[in-house]
Amino acid sequence: MLGPDDDASVLDPSLSRRVHQYQIVGRAAPTQKNPMPKICRMKLFAKNQVLAKSKFWYFMKKMMKAKKTGGEILGVNEIFEKNPNTVKNYAIWLRYRSRTDQHNMYKEYRDMTINGAVSQMYNEMSGRHRGQAESITIMKTAIIPAEKVKREHVKQMLGGNKLKFPVVRKLPCAPKNLRSTYKAKRSITFVK
Repeated sequence: MLGPDDDASVLDPSLSRRVHQYQIVGRAAPTQKNPMPKICRMKLFAKNQVLAKSKFWYFMKKMMKAKKTGGEILGVNEIFEKNPNTVKNYAIWLRYRSRTDQHNMYKEYRDMTINGAVSQMYNEMSGRHRGQAESITIMKTAIIPAEKVKREHVKQMLGGNKLKFPVVRKLPCAPKNLRSTYKAKRSITFVK
């Protein structure tokens, strides 16, 4: 049973997919034929640095015909959000491989960081489309202003000061001098 201060991800890390954004710089190893190979920089989302490097070499093999054995990584940096204290609207363009075909998708999320938005996207793709993280390729991400939002589930949160949430269960608060550990009368937990 979770307490009020407990976070589900602290108790069981498998409940939330913690995604980090990495910037990886690498190239094919210099050879006599090509002493100055082209340097490539990629921004990738992965759970940890090891998986980010693996994903980097996957794309390098496809695009530059450079493998891990015949290449070198020049730098790995984790990218952090500039302002993680404000809620933003994120757009994610992705491509995923289903059991039948490849599909392009555009998704929108509200979150405080791009890592949180990508985590939401992975959870939604696994829940709605049975898409594993390995079959999803994120092509582009962007922060979009409120007037460019297309999806209804994001639009409904953009009311500003008109946004209201219902009070589902309001407990009456007794004065401190009338409170006791045990009461003979059952308390009323709803307000008409």
